[in-house]
Amino acid sequence: MPRGMKTSTKWIIGIAIAVILLILWFVATYNSLITLDETVDTQWAQIENQYQRRADLIPNLIETVKGARDFEAETQAKIAQLRTQANQIKETANAGNLHPTKLNKLDMQMRSVLSGINIVVEAYPDLKATENFLALQSQLEGTENRVSTERKRYNDEVKKFNIKIKRIPSKWVASYLEYTE
Repeated sequence: MPRGMKTSTKWIIGIAIAVILLILWFVATYNSLITLDETVDTQWAQIENQYQRRADLIPNLIETVKGARDFEAETQAKIAQLRTQANQIKETANAGNLHPTKLNKLDMQMRSVLSGINIVVEAYPDLKATENFLALQSQLEGTENRVSTERKRYNDEVKKFNIKIKRIPSKWVASYLEYTE
């Protein structure tokens, strides 16, 4: 400061600098509190997003399990029916009563049984129900891991926010702005 400045001017400049620094500190603290508050809200939204994903996956998983169960039951019933038909044809053939009409009937029954077996055999490689179930189960497990991860991130952000609003001097700004834990 120049030599000719009065003491009162020095005090006014000192107070002005202190007020400016206080205002800058208040603004910086306010901005950091806003950032932390928004980060907490964003993290909570991520948790809700994962909860929704899980809620969407569970009905799909249930329907896939039901479909696989129904398909297996239907396939087992068909196989049992075909075995019964094959045994009946075998018994008829062993009885020796092979009149040409019965032989044609036997041949038609045998073709029916064989075509049914071929359908079952050909349908097996195309089965996707179990694969879909496993994929959905894996996605559900992944979602549970994501929920856990997002909850941890949320808790970390809440912790940062809570620490910030509890520490002095930012505590004063937080209480002025009505921020709470």
